[in-house]
Amino acid sequence: MSTRNERIQTILRDLVGSTPDIEGAALVTTDGLPLAAALPQGTDEDRVSAMAAAALSMGSRMAAELKRGTLEQVYVKGNAGYVVMMQAGEETVLETISSSDARLGLLLYEMKVAAKELANLV
Repeated sequence: MSTRNERIQTILRDLVGSTPDIEGAALVTTDGLPLAAALPQGTDEDRVSAMAAAALSMGSRMAAELKRGTLEQVYVKGNAGYVVMMQAGEETVLETISSSDARLGLLLYEMKVAAKELANLV
């Protein structure tokens, strides 16, 4: 039987491997610590985790301040692609990176499925 960490890593690898638009994924704590990642070679997991936590925190405060309800997702779009973050449990965030031509509907659906699985493990 696999450990919890192995199951988390498998979910992330499956998300990246089975969804062509997703180039990398990470599960991080809301305070910025990396739990598991399937990111492209050379990516600094610690830095990515800290930035994801900061972006999600800012998004949550903005949603509350502007009375937009509970934060569901944060998107960052650059000319080379997207970074999408969503809650995956009370204290964890699923983060993905994708190309600029990614099909966001499919990406979000696959992220929601993975986030639900991950939330059940953490």
